[in-house]
Amino acid sequence: MNATDVAAPLPSRNPLRRLYLWILSWAHHPMGTVALAVFSFLDSFIFPIPPLFLQVALSLERPKRSFWYATVDTVASVLGAVVGYFIGYFFWDLIGVRIVGELSPERRTMMESNQFTVTLLYSFVPLPFKLITLGSGFLNLSLTTLLLASTLGRSARFFALAALCFFMGPRVKDFIDRYFNWVCLGIAALVAVVLAVLKLGLFGR
Repeated sequence: MNATDVAAPLPSRNPLRRLYLWILSWAHHPMGTVALAVFSFLDSFIFPIPPLFLQVALSLERPKRSFWYATVDTVASVLGAVVGYFIGYFFWDLIGVRIVGELSPERRTMMESNQFTVTLLYSFVPLPFKLITLGSGFLNLSLTTLLLASTLGRSARFFALAALCFFMGPRVKDFIDRYFNWVCLGIAALVAVVLAVLKLGLFGR
């Protein structure tokens, strides 16, 4: 299967798959790299469109640029984290709480006691990163720590994906296409496990 096969996706009743296919369609657009940067930037504080699928599609179209797309993803995401921080700091009651909801006492304690670890975790695994960016600003946590942990976590995530695309090529997309529902279930299971770990307080208080 060629990466160009995503140009004319078949209709699907699965809303997640429809979103996935719409994101992939940008891989064939002249502004695909710009779209990747915009998705990644907005994903850090409001937009619920994960940029990693577009990164995969772009990387499969142009494998030699895989690590460039990872760089675009990382830089845009960290810049978005800064915006999220200041939204939480200055506009929590007006905007922030409408995006992520109220922070429970447990989450506040978790973030205040383990800012670096929690930020690194949320930056890497498929958890709502905007919760950390906005919450860090609201709680007046260290912006430097947020930037450092976000850069490490996001770069590890996006560059690992770039390496998979660079070395494995279309097999990555073929796997997602064939087992999309299982991939979603796997991600959901991973999120559930991580949330359970955090709930049990294994990162301390």
